[in-house]
Amino acid sequence: MFFKQFYDQKLSQTSYMVACQKTKEAIIIDPKRVLDEYADVAESQGFNITQATETHIHADFASGLRDANRRFDAKLYVSDEGDENWKYSNMPEETEYLKDGDVIKVGSVELEVIHTPGHTPESVSFVLTDRGAGSVEPMGMFTGDFLFVGDIGRPDLLEEAANMEGTTEEGADAMFDSLKKLGAYPGFMQVWPGHGAGSACGKSLGAVPLSTLGYERKNNWVFKYEDKEAFIQELTSDQPEPPSYFAQMKKVNRDGLPEFKLKAVEVGTPETLPGQIFDLRSKEDFKKGFKRGAINVPYNSKFLQFAGWYIDYDAPMTVIAHPEDSKVLQEELASTGFDDLQLIVPLEEADKYYDDAYDNISPESLVQDRDTRNILDVRSTSEYKSGNLDNAHHIHFGHLDDKELPFGKEETVYVHCQSGVRSAIAMSVLKARGFENVVNIENGYIGIKKAMN
Repeated sequence: MFFKQFYDQKLSQTSYMVACQKTKEAIIIDPKRVLDEYADVAESQGFNITQATETHIHADFASGLRDANRRFDAKLYVSDEGDENWKYSNMPEETEYLKDGDVIKVGSVELEVIHTPGHTPESVSFVLTDRGAGSVEPMGMFTGDFLFVGDIGRPDLLEEAANMEGTTEEGADAMFDSLKKLGAYPGFMQVWPGHGAGSACGKSLGAVPLSTLGYERKNNWVFKYEDKEAFIQELTSDQPEPPSYFAQMKKVNRDGLPEFKLKAVEVGTPETLPGQIFDLRSKEDFKKGFKRGAINVPYNSKFLQFAGWYIDYDAPMTVIAHPEDSKVLQEELASTGFDDLQLIVPLEEADKYYDDAYDNISPESLVQDRDTRNILDVRSTSEYKSGNLDNAHHIHFGHLDDKELPFGKEETVYVHCQSGVRSAIAMSVLKARGFENVVNIENGYIGIKKAMN
């Protein structure tokens, strides 16, 4: 048997390839939308990708499941569990719909389907047994967003992202029962999760890429609860705010997307910039001068997680970036289901559009008379609850474009996050909304607390 884990750092998302080395058949599990990495591995190992499957309808990235059928002619397997409110649609005719107890065979490797609802009603896990090696014991389980290293999948995304009221409590209740199913499996069985640290699909995911069921039973908080109500209370509290693009992902992964294909993106400086504008420079460069209306999301490992809060899926996109990044930008945006990048303005030519700037203030200067200032805290809810300035107003940075602010647009507003990264993004959003007098607090809440001591 061949086994390989693929990890997308920018989305904290994990996918897998399993192959039978005798028959050369391979299956990909929870594939991301850009499939080149799987194709390269299969070619290097002499495998044919004959099958593809996923554990559930994902909310945090655009699935490559249907593209696997288009590109490799892979047979697709999807869950047919859950209720009628959330089912796969527009699938290829030969798709096989899975129920609890079904088995996918990849040569002499078997994947048994276990219905593990909670994160979503249709969620399944796959228990792998390598029959070709003569084993009758399971080697491990692909758990998707059911069981993580150190955590468990959140049950509220259908309610938060798809506006299906009441599904959070139902999901948490189902999750408790799904955990009980794991009692039938040996502790040596490996756990292969769908996400790692940094994902918003749970609240305390570990950074280790895999675990064992025995280790999780001893160390994962979810196994410490025997009382269902106490478990539900803990599971549904203090989950991180899901980025707004999650709602789009649930829809496109249910209904399908066109096949992803790279295109030649225009590079230049036209008189009018099309659609939404993302400025990918550093916050230090952006503050000195920028095009009002542009959202400043620096191009680094957090780009997708931050940009996902603001992408308008009904409008084309202009980016201020390096033109040589066109390919990787298209691929990364495609992983969030966005395919309409129309223009790249080269960094060194973008100053012709600049019509605004903003100022920073040191935390030492702020705290001298902080009680008289309008302060906006743009951190997460959990960060805010852990400690805050008593006169600060709290709005998560990702909701600044859709929430009413408690300040007039002519008032001076001082903005902070935890360390200064998200508040810089917030500055661009507030400027785009017409707030003229916004000031960024350097070093965020960490700096403020230090200046107050």
